[in-house]
Amino acid sequence: DGNGKVGAVGFCWGGGTVNTLAANAPDLAAAVAYYGMQPKAEDVPKIKAALLLHYAGLDTRINAGIDAFRKELDAAEVEYTIHVYEGANHAFNNDTSAARYDKNAADLAWGRTIAFLKEKLA
Repeated sequence: DGNGKVGAVGFCWGGGTVNTLAANAPDLAAAVAYYGMQPKAEDVPKIKAALLLHYAGLDTRINAGIDAFRKELDAAEVEYTIHVYEGANHAFNNDTSAARYDKNAADLAWGRTIAFLKEKLA
């Protein structure tokens, strides 16, 4: 009963994997990366999927690449939305880690993810 459109969602290492997948799977319609490493600059122009990128405000290691990624996405005219959840740690969606889980950020990001996938995969 599908329509042939494919999307991918990844968290942490999987978020970086989804970014890499978007650069290497031209038929991918939508990609959602939670606090994932950005792909290599030379791969960004290959991205055809719409991107939804969730970042944790306190995640300085991953966030160090956001500005360069944004510039590369703009230059390549890739459709994307970036959300940074201030005060949240890397893995804020992981409800098995009391030290990292942020219910408010997780709920907001998940709601945005579902709406994005419904729109892009319809």
